[in-house]
Amino acid sequence: MDDSSINWEGYCTLHRADDGGGLLDATKSIRRGSLAELVKHVMTLPEEKRRELVIEKAGDHRLSYGEVAALARREDFPVT
Repeated sequence: MDDSSINWEGYCTLHRADDGGGLLDATKSIRRGSLAELVKHVMTLPEEKRRELVIEKAGDHRLSYGEVAALARREDFPVT
């Protein structure tokens, strides 16, 4: 992910990492919201649960737990 182009308000979906994606991927989402909202949500979960989830951004990029944790540590991560 290009650090200079993070859209914290961009629409994303939360998925189980092992949901298989595919044609019906949108119906398998657990939660929907902005990138910032979903990063905050994932980081409130127990660590073992965090590793079971991915955030899918527009364009089909799936953010793994490592990427989500790195976003949460950024200085420009929205706190509220």
